[in-house]
Amino acid sequence: MLLLDIPQPWTPAQATERIRAIACDQRFAISFQRHAKEQMAARELILGDVIYLLKRGFVFDEAEPSTRAAFFKYKVECKTPNSGSRDVRVVSIPDWNTKEIKIVTVMWKDEPLTSG
Repeated sequence: MLLLDIPQPWTPAQATERIRAIACDQRFAISFQRHAKEQMAARELILGDVIYLLKRGFVFDEAEPSTRAAFFKYKVECKTPNSGSRDVRVVSIPDWNTKEIKIVTVMWKDEPLTSG
């Protein structure tokens, strides 16, 4: 299925579809804020968990503005191979045009969002 470029903010359903498409694209690039890497290490999660989540996870909440104009943050969540029975949530900033996703933070879904 061909997805058209549509302006952000996306609905949760559009964000789920587009983030999954970006993560499966051969041009996909991922970057991490230092905080996200620290959070992954603290939870014993690896890059593969984040990529798994981006390819299979869901966005349930509305977008939030990012600090960069015209870009928005989306919370993507699901269980991953190394998360046991817990859902992982990442706060991500996708760029449809460049097929890049910036990961702001990584957390357990059942813990409060403290930054990002």
